[in-house]
Formats: sequence, C-alpha cells, structure tokens
Amino acid sequence: MLSDDLFARLLAESGPWVLLVFYLLYRDVQKEQAIREILNKNTEILVEMTTMIRERLTR
Repeated sequence: MLSDDLFARLLAESGPWVLLVFYLLYRDVQKEQAIREILNKNTEILVEMTTMIRERLTR
C-alpha cells in the first residue's frame, strides 16, 4: 500500500482531492465486497434448489 510519507505528500500537494479519490476507491471496494457476498449466497441457494429438484425427479 502507500507509505505514510507518500500519502502525506500527496495530501499536501493536492489537498482534498486525494482524500476524495481514496474515499471513492474505498467505497467501490466495499460495494464490490457486498455484491460478491450476495452472489455467493445466491449461488448457494441455487445449488440447494437444484439438489432438491434432482432428488425429487429421481423418485
């Protein structure tokens, strides 16, 4: 990641824009993690449903 020196230099040179960019990147990562969790849960549910359907069809 970024060292504290580099981050401080960027903040001193560019001001609040640096904070805004890092905040937006952080929020983007959070959004991607939430979407991955939802997709993983949906995949688990679909696998369970498929298994149940297969079990009932083979009877």
